[in-house]
Amino acid sequence: MVSDSEVNPASTEDKNSLRKRVLEQRDDMPPETRNTFGQEIIRNVISLETYGESKVVLAYVGFGSELRTDEFLRRTLNIGKRLLLPRVNRKTKSLDLYKVKDLARDLTSGTWGIKEPDPSRCGQADIRDVDFVLVPGVAFDSRCGRLGYGAGFYDGLLANRRISQTRLVAGAFEVQMVERVPMLAHDVYLDLVLTEKRHYPA
Repeated sequence: MVSDSEVNPASTEDKNSLRKRVLEQRDDMPPETRNTFGQEIIRNVISLETYGESKVVLAYVGFGSELRTDEFLRRTLNIGKRLLLPRVNRKTKSLDLYKVKDLARDLTSGTWGIKEPDPSRCGQADIRDVDFVLVPGVAFDSRCGRLGYGAGFYDGLLANRRISQTRLVAGAFEVQMVERVPMLAHDVYLDLVLTEKRHYPA
């Protein structure tokens, strides 16, 4: 995981227009195509040596036209890894991490209708324990630059120095790959982006 010291002059409008275009492309994919491609992407993630060696995995629950992560979450639990999921903390405008053991019982509808850990059932976790992160996002490029949804929750999480040695991986559809994601000096590049067609960087 590396940071870029080069400030890209792209404006907020550039990010917004790129986000809108990629989301429209993702939304336009037929559900059966998203499902087929999504299964291939999850297989690619699971086959990574770094995933196999990891003990504590931070992931997310996919929503809308996002990559469905249900299979990934179930497998992570079934093979004995510790699974952490984020919950939006509106007061601090950040993500709190919780240990999840039962996907059917431990999740509740949270911010924007996305399933999140239920604090009454799940204990909080320390980000320093995480050694593998499956990262969500809207758009990515071949340098593993990432464009999120605009709220900044993951930007703050990924920039946390306590996960500087953690493997950062995204699963995305090829339609989410763009020529260049606008990146600022404080933005964090991922280690890998895996699509249904290839790995980035190649």
